[in-house]
Amino acid sequence: MWLREKMSRFPRGETAPEMAVRRALHRKGLRYRVHLPVPGIARRRIDIAFTRRKVAVFIDGCFWHSCPEHGRIPSRNGEWWRWKLSGNARRDRATTQHLEDLGWRVVRCWEHEQPADIVRRIQDALDAQPVRETPSHPEHGDA
Repeated sequence: MWLREKMSRFPRGETAPEMAVRRALHRKGLRYRVHLPVPGIARRRIDIAFTRRKVAVFIDGCFWHSCPEHGRIPSRNGEWWRWKLSGNARRDRATTQHLEDLGWRVVRCWEHEQPADIVRRIQDALDAQPVRETPSHPEHGDA
């Protein structure tokens, strides 16, 4: 089996930690977009986006994004995994920088964090980021 085919079998998005955060945000009356494409970068998506406030939330998996507490390198094919996971971390940093350069506030969370703690961090980011004055468009949502 080719690598691309193998990697495509891993689930993306709609993870239990992401869904728990989304449910908690919804209970608070907050509305958002999910899996919004990162403006100007192909094949990258924001997990939870508040477009009117330009707040981007990423709920990073401990394994795939090299969590300092729980991330580990598999012993089998270790060199390849080091290359793969360090590339993911580089891509995360580049995405964060790109969004910040566009005026977005980025909140990066680990999947092991408690949803209530993540929601507090998101609320703090929303409170610190002014609402854009431009009217929303139906195809872009209004979050």
